[in-house]
Amino acid sequence: MHPHLIFWISASVRLGIVLGTAAVCGYFFGLTTGFALALLGMLSLIFVQLKYLLNLSDWLDNPSSARLPDGWGAWTEIFSRLYKLRRGDEKNQSELAEWLARFRQAMTLLPDGVVIMDDVMFLEWCNPIAERDLGLDLARDKGMRVTNLVRAPEFIDYIILGRYETPLILSVRERKLVVHVIPFENRRQILVTHDITESERIDMMRRDFIANASHELRTPLTVINGFLEIATMQPDLDVAIRNSHVKLMVEQGERMQRLVEDMLTLSRLESADFQLRPERVRIHSMLSQIVQEAEALSAGKHQISCEIDGPDIQGSSDEIRSALSNLVTNAVRYTPVNGTIKLVWKNTQQGPQFYVQDNGIGISPEHISRLTERFYRVDKSRSRETQGTGLGLAIVKHVLIRHHAHLLIDSVPGVGSQFAVQFPSRIALLDD
Repeated sequence: MHPHLIFWISASVRLGIVLGTAAVCGYFFGLTTGFALALLGMLSLIFVQLKYLLNLSDWLDNPSSARLPDGWGAWTEIFSRLYKLRRGDEKNQSELAEWLARFRQAMTLLPDGVVIMDDVMFLEWCNPIAERDLGLDLARDKGMRVTNLVRAPEFIDYIILGRYETPLILSVRERKLVVHVIPFENRRQILVTHDITESERIDMMRRDFIANASHELRTPLTVINGFLEIATMQPDLDVAIRNSHVKLMVEQGERMQRLVEDMLTLSRLESADFQLRPERVRIHSMLSQIVQEAEALSAGKHQISCEIDGPDIQGSSDEIRSALSNLVTNAVRYTPVNGTIKLVWKNTQQGPQFYVQDNGIGISPEHISRLTERFYRVDKSRSRETQGTGLGLAIVKHVLIRHHAHLLIDSVPGVGSQFAVQFPSRIALLDD
């Protein structure tokens, strides 16, 4: 049956009961009594309706399905339908709140910064990455204009011009960011920040590496090409001069070969496809060979000693030999004649440790943090005199990273240096 029909039937029944009762009373007790009862009944019906209207008004001020009033008559159906509608609204609001919480959590976990603004750039919400990148604080800055919070002239110009089709490269708070504004809805905009500081640093290192490698290769190639040109243009050149030229070309060729080998070693160590193949590294025999090589390089100009009081370890013998040999070779090259070089292998609470100590020229503190960079040299002229490639300590760093070890450098200019390699205790092996 149609709800309107039910309503009118119910209202007619109630009205009929009131009028019928009044008519019966009027028949038995007089017309005046019947009329009075009819008036009283109608006023009662009106009062009940007004009371339910008041209850409805109070409920609408704070609608909640838990406090919806009960009804009588037609109000029962009205309140029942309102209850269903309110329950549906509460369910939808709960789902929206859940989705909003999920959205904010997802935005919080994004690696990029996200800022939501209105059409006049007032901050509505931002994630922690945006707070870090732009120096914002959501609790403090919400409702403030973003252009007043990020005081970079290029950022303000970008916002004012509104040319959002091209991202902005912004340097702020010692970071380099790619900033992109994306309009959405009618009165909302999203500002996205992407931190490219690390990628820019890697690109710069790559450019520096190529430039330095080209420079290092250019010198020996220039020497070799120059002597070859002389030999071509002067076929009757004196034998002694020709031999000296050949000797210099051989030296420069060997220098290029060492440089290329070190570059290939670095490339291999950095490759994800070059997996570490652990084996037993026999430290005693390895250090004995390294000492022999150091003595040959020194040619009796230094006092070299070696103390071994530690276990063998597990790792790549070739890589660890390369790292330790580089440290010892550097000590020989940068220690003056009659200097002392001490090699020590020992076991510590943190794990096996190897260190090379010398009384050489030492290193100033400002250089120490950069020693493991490719082609970084404290004294370029001295490094070339000692035939260094500038890649030795970079190789050491990558070998140690692959073996979960780290390099400790302690140096005083004019006093000497100590390069220590600290291995983790888990790679130490018991004696056979």
